[in-house]
Amino acid sequence: MARYNVKKGLSMKKQQVFYIHGGDAFSDYGKFLEYLHAIPIRNLPGSEPLKKWSSTLAEDLGAEYEVFTPQMPNSLNSKYEEWKIWFERHFEYLRDDVILVGWSLGAYFLAKYLVENETPFKVKTLFLLAPLFENNAFDPDGEDGGDFAFDTSQAGKLAKKASKIVIFHSKDDFCVPYEHALKYKAQLPEAELVTFEDKNHFLIEEFPELIEHIKKPN
Repeated sequence: MARYNVKKGLSMKKQQVFYIHGGDAFSDYGKFLEYLHAIPIRNLPGSEPLKKWSSTLAEDLGAEYEVFTPQMPNSLNSKYEEWKIWFERHFEYLRDDVILVGWSLGAYFLAKYLVENETPFKVKTLFLLAPLFENNAFDPDGEDGGDFAFDTSQAGKLAKKASKIVIFHSKDDFCVPYEHALKYKAQLPEAELVTFEDKNHFLIEEFPELIEHIKKPN
């Protein structure tokens, strides 16, 4: 397949936003196979597609923003090293003061990556949305975070990797307990913790609060 250079179409003036979606990650491959047998099949002909805020993120932010929403590899059973490779493949297109946004496993990935690695660009703001702080051993499907786990005693290093950190979590999150956000906050006292009561795992159609925070000047 022919390759082409999309870098020339990128703007040097627009504020860059790089969003990493969620996914599933299993430490036990057998649990993953059980999960495949059990999960509902989505997007069948005639069915209504799931509407989620991330699909309109670029539109909601507007023309002044350059929004990256890459599809991370193998999201049904994600592997950290594969996501690391794909994230780093985008580095040549990113520049200083990029805004990084991670949701669920995507937030867990960004936390691990930034704790363990340096980036060739400065991060203006790091948004962690419903982030896992550690592997979830109590998920009934066996989806626990897999090899995205990191030494959480080092989570405080994130303060040096971004000029600003914002944590979003809802108390009624049925996937990642709200306590995970509190654990991040304990190690990152300078981070802003935005708490919701009724936004579950941010499986919602609109997310105006996030748009407002991204647009908020540092």
